[in-house]
Parts: sequence; structure tokens; C-alpha cells
Amino acid sequence: MKQAVHFGAGNIGRGFIGALFSESGYHVTFVDIADKIINQLNEQKSYQVKLATDKQETTTINHVSGLNNLTQENEVIETITNASYLTTAIGPNILPRIAPLIARGISERVYQTDEKLYVIACENQIGATDILKQHILDNLDEDTKERLAGRVQFFNSAVDRIVPIQKDNESLDVLVEPYYEWVVEAKEHIPAVEGMTIVSELAPFIERKLFTVNTGHAVIAYLGYLNGKSTIDKTLADEAIEKQVEATLKETGNYLVKQYSLDGEDHLNYIRKIVERFKNPYLNDGVTRVGRAPIRKLGPEDRLVRPATEAQKAGLPFTNLAKAIAAALLFDYQEDEEAVKLQAMIEKNGIAKVLQEVCNLAEDSEITQEVVKQYDLLK
Repeated sequence: MKQAVHFGAGNIGRGFIGALFSESGYHVTFVDIADKIINQLNEQKSYQVKLATDKQETTTINHVSGLNNLTQENEVIETITNASYLTTAIGPNILPRIAPLIARGISERVYQTDEKLYVIACENQIGATDILKQHILDNLDEDTKERLAGRVQFFNSAVDRIVPIQKDNESLDVLVEPYYEWVVEAKEHIPAVEGMTIVSELAPFIERKLFTVNTGHAVIAYLGYLNGKSTIDKTLADEAIEKQVEATLKETGNYLVKQYSLDGEDHLNYIRKIVERFKNPYLNDGVTRVGRAPIRKLGPEDRLVRPATEAQKAGLPFTNLAKAIAAALLFDYQEDEEAVKLQAMIEKNGIAKVLQEVCNLAEDSEITQEVVKQYDLLK
């Protein structure tokens, strides 16, 4: 049976990428440090993926097992030597931590077989596979690096599926939205996987997704939190917030249409489709879950700041994006470590300094001035 090894046995791994490999006839070995999940995978050897619809259609995912990368390093290495695909859905910040073990697996593999290994990091990050590749290369000797050619190939990808916090944390079963998109940039043939779309240029797809889905999701969460809403769908039931979200996504859309020569009407329809996805009440997705890790989400290359800086460079409006950044700065949810840290930074240094430190925005920039103005209005 064909083999795939997937780092990250969380809800995205099980409910999206791992599920697609299983449905494509692969045995999927999930690699994670969560002993409980790993043990359940090895005992049950299957789980259910449920769609967040009124009918709650389910698919049984078979041919799965698990390994703990902290206690079963040799087994992980052996699995990498036998796999056709190696994928991740573990969070961009964790990629440097798993790279040394992946490098060891690749080192063993390239001296044992000429069979190709396809590596794809399925993260919400532009160029995530390039980032993972560099961390892997940093852990390889020169001889092994030379042997990668023709044996190990790396492909960037864009992934899109909403997987909310699950009600039953004791179960392997995962509730997911019906919609998904997995786009992989490849200029040559790679083995088919159910649900994977191959494109020759990824940038338009990944930026369209990040600056519509991720930006939209974050804006709803931060505005919802400020307005005392509990979930994403309940936030969008507020007409004023829905209009604000659409206005923000039109600003990111202006940049995307100009940058990638997209059809304006098509992109407007895409925005509307995304907003409708967010209204799904069966997801019951909490604003505090979606808004978590605000420091990461305010990064210079991330969903709020990057489209604002690109819009400003292109001479396009960015007022609504500035308001979204301001709303993120007001996310003071006490159970989120980054939110607490961010509030402490603001208290100590003020907004302009935090925007410089976290967002790489100059203190005298037009965007900073607009964010400070919007912050004061929202506060």
C-alpha cells in the first residue's frame, strides 16, 4: 500500500490532509507528540470526518496509525524512508523543531532508494515548504544535499478548510466544513491525491486565500470580540459588522485584482462566497479561537498588515484594514498568551512602538497614523 507520513495529528491533519490521503488509497502515519491521539490512532485504526451541515454526512477514514516524534524517532525515520509523501499541518512556528528529525529520515532514505519523496508543508504561511526545506537543508551534510536531486522534491501549497474547536476532545472524529481547497504548485507530474489541485503558479491562489479567508476570519473575530459576540456566525448576524468585513475584504481585493490581474467581478463573488461560508452555524466557531495568537497574526507578512502595506504601496485605500489592525490590538482575551503579552507591550510602549516592533511599520508611516486613529475610535 502507498505510504504518506503527516506531521500534525490535530484536527486539520486528521480532518483535511490526512483524510484526503486515506481516501486516495494511502496508509497515513500521523506524527505528533500528543500521546493520547497517537495511542487512539493505533488502537482504533480509523475515525470519522463529519461535515458541518444539517445532515452531518460522515466519511470513515481508514488505514491510519500514529508515531510520537519525541519517543519513536527511529520509527519515524523508517516511515520517512518508505513514504511517497511527507506533509505537515503543524503550525509554521513548529517547522524548525521537526526539521532535524525529517532531515535524519531523508538522510537514511536517499542512501537506500531512488524512489521520489514529495514534501509539502500545508500551513497558513506564504512559502511554508520553502521555509521547511531550508531548515531541513541546515541539518544535512553536503554529500546528502547532493543526493536530494531527483529523489526529494519540495512543493509549496495553499490550504483552506475551516475546522472549529471540537466539542468532544476524547474522540478522534473531526467536524469540518464541507468546502475545502488544497492547491499545490508543481511544474511536473506528481502522484494524484484526491482533492489536490496542481497549478504552475501558486502566488495568486495563496494570497487570494490568505487575504480573503484568513483576513476575513480574523476581522470577524476581532470585531466580534469587541462587540461581545461569542461565535463567528453570530458576529456576522450583526449587519454593521458584516458590512465592515466586506469593506475590509474589498480593500484586500483591490490589491489582489491589481497585483494578479484577477477579474474584479469574479473576485467580488469569491469574497461573497467566503463570507457565506463564515455564516455556517453548524461550525459554532468561537471568536476567541479564531482571534488567538494576535502577535503572529499582526506579523508584517501576515493577513492584516501585509495587505495594508501592499495597498498603501499601490496607492489604494487601506482605512478598513487599519481598523482591522486596531481591532486586533484591542484583543485582550486573558486566556490567550499572545493577547496578554500584546496588551503588556501596548501598556509599556504605546501603539506606535508596538506597530513598529510587531508589524514592522515605521512610527511615522501613514498606516501607523491611521491605525492609531482607528484604535482611539474603537477604544
